Amino acid sequence: MFSLDEIYFQHPFFVLAIVPFIVCAYFCKMKLPSIYFPHTKQFATSTIASSKILFFLKWLSIVMMVLAFMSPVKDEPYELDPKNGYELALILDASESMQSRGFDMNNPMLSRFDVVKMIVDDFISKRKNDNIGLVVFGSYSFIASPLTYDDNILKKIVSQLQIGMAGKYTALYEALAQGVNLLKMSKANSKVAILLTDGYSTVGKDNIPLDVAIEMAKKEGVKVYPIGIGRYGEYNQKVLLKIAKETGGVAFGASNADELKSVYKKIDELEKSKIKSETFSYLNYYYLYPLFVAFISLMLYVYIRNKR
Repeated sequence: MFSLDEIYFQHPFFVLAIVPFIVCAYFCKMKLPSIYFPHTKQFATSTIASSKILFFLKWLSIVMMVLAFMSPVKDEPYELDPKNGYELALILDASESMQSRGFDMNNPMLSRFDVVKMIVDDFISKRKNDNIGLVVFGSYSFIASPLTYDDNILKKIVSQLQIGMAGKYTALYEALAQGVNLLKMSKANSKVAILLTDGYSTVGKDNIPLDVAIEMAKKEGVKVYPIGIGRYGEYNQKVLLKIAKETGGVAFGASNADELKSVYKKIDELEKSKIKSETFSYLNYYYLYPLFVAFISLMLYVYIRNKR
């Protein structure tokens, strides 16, 4: 509800700008030559009335301009409703091997990555209360989307992902570390990373070691759910089991699209946790209103004075 009590001035010291006008009103009086008319009484009455209007308009415009310079503002707080859900990092493999076809028996011409994008899109739609971020990896990893409650933006980003956009190899451990970094600043009680890959880590020794990535996850309290897709032996089941065991998650395998849907359905049944609400505020500026009044009164002042 609007209240004048909630409005304050950003630059209150500009009120001193009215002092020169007051001083000038007393010491800078305009001297005009005398003019004599035969009907002076009628003219004097009209002149006095006109002078009062001019006096009012002049000072109204001055006061309003000073108020505009003082910049009246009002804080408008708004609060994000608390959400019951997880803070999730979806970590997706976009390496060259994800272009393999036949993962979905109903659409054999679709690549694994296309099928994964459709299933992830459906998963995001079901997690309305979650704060979800997205990490994509190949030869290197990057954050495609920070944590957000806006599922429409997230789904649009997912739809635009392409195979090979992060290189053709598989920086699996670096991707896990990147997912942990995404969740690092989170204050939620439940932090989950869902790591999906269809292969082995195929990058050099200069990248983050597996044990270091796992320790990062444990330190930040991130529970990791690794998912290996493809035929048996195409992905490193041993590594995925180790990641899940040491971070408190569960490792899954999916040889086709239906099994992958079932995996995401199981993850969707995770218990919920409370995420604190956040309060923000923005400033509403009201200087345009006194500025508009000053402009109108000044125009009227000029018009009446010239007419007179």
